[in-house]
Amino acid sequence: MAQSQANPSQADKQVLEAEVLGSTVVNESLLNRLLHRAGRSLARPALICLELLRDANTPPQVRLTVLAALTYLFVPIDLIPDFIPGAGFSDDLVALSALLALCGTHCTEAIKMRAQRTLDRWFPPSR
Repeated sequence: MAQSQANPSQADKQVLEAEVLGSTVVNESLLNRLLHRAGRSLARPALICLELLRDANTPPQVRLTVLAALTYLFVPIDLIPDFIPGAGFSDDLVALSALLALCGTHCTEAIKMRAQRTLDRWFPPSR
């Protein structure tokens, strides 16, 4: 008996694995809240960039740089392919750094408020 407790038999392992794999219980409320929160987190910076592009007070060179950086990030062709270890994402990092710097410098409260209104319309705040 002590040996079977310390070293479970193959049959015991199969039963345990079957119980784990056979589980179909999903907490849908929790899953919906998680997806909602993730959607809001991912959409917020994109909406801020969009509002920065649409704002009449944004200088043309800033608009061009934001548009170029966003295009580079979303187009699947890279200057340095992403599968190259160590260097693959460095070009993407440069584009992201440019976006963060421009948003930090040129993003006004009005731009943030417009982005937040759109975000709340797309992903209503949780109750």
